[in-house]
This record gives sequence, structure tokens and C-alpha cells, in this order.
Amino acid sequence: MTHTVSLLEEHDPLLQTDFCQELVRQLRVTSGSEQRSAAQLLEPFLVSAAQKQAIPLSCAVAPQMVRRLECFYNTIAVLIEKECGLLSRCFLLLNEEGFGTVLIITGKLVVVDRVVRDLGRFGFSDLSRLKDEADKLLSIALQRIGAYPQVAA
Repeated sequence: MTHTVSLLEEHDPLLQTDFCQELVRQLRVTSGSEQRSAAQLLEPFLVSAAQKQAIPLSCAVAPQMVRRLECFYNTIAVLIEKECGLLSRCFLLLNEEGFGTVLIITGKLVVVDRVVRDLGRFGFSDLSRLKDEADKLLSIALQRIGAYPQVAA
């Protein structure tokens, strides 16, 4: 799968947000690519509609796709920890075709639960949509923690 360089600009202000900086940190830790810029590391998350349609539905998922999904949700777990000070951990349960479940657990509380379908097509049309999805998941998680603080603690 090839990515169009124009999908992400090197000086996009969204690259300075806590989410993007943490996601880049997660990507650097898992891939050891210190020499690549933030934009280069985030580029694989940006997939146009045409690129998604070109990816077959039933195919083996590449390890870098699993790593990308794991980094995305680990980033959300880290942001939950920063917001509320409670340890959060991410669990991925995926089959070889890219179907499964992602859970983020804080204490004994499931704060994020997502069904994963077509992992090979995981991506966002632009950086803004990537951040919006992360913000939405973070908001849901923090609401659940606020509703059940004794379970989350």
C-alpha cells in the first residue's frame, strides 16, 4: 500500500498536540525509527478512501498494521493516565485476518471497548480525523471513569 505524501504536511499544527506527540513517541519506541520525522511516522495512519477500497477484505494482516493499531490505543491509554492519574492498560485480541477486540482497562473498569474489523483498512482520511477519533475515545473513557470511580481506582 502506498501513501500520498500530500496527506500530511510537515508543519501541521496538530503534530504539536499531546495526542500526536504521544503517538509519535509510541511509534518510535516500537519501531526504533529515531531519524524519521513525526509526519513520516504518522503518514501510514492516513489512508484515502480509494486506497482503502484497493485493499482486499480477507487477507493476512501485516505485523506493522497490528503495531500501528496497538500504538494508537496505547496512546489513548497513556492520555487516560495523564488525565486521571490511574493506570490504564490496553489489550488487543485479534485473529490473523484482522478481526477482533480492543479493550482499555483502568483498574477493574473497561473504559474503551472496540470491535476491530478489517484491520488491513485501518486508517483515517486526514490527521484531524485521527485526532478526533482519539479525542472521542478519550472522552468516553473519562466519562466512564467519572461515573464509576471506585471501580476504576
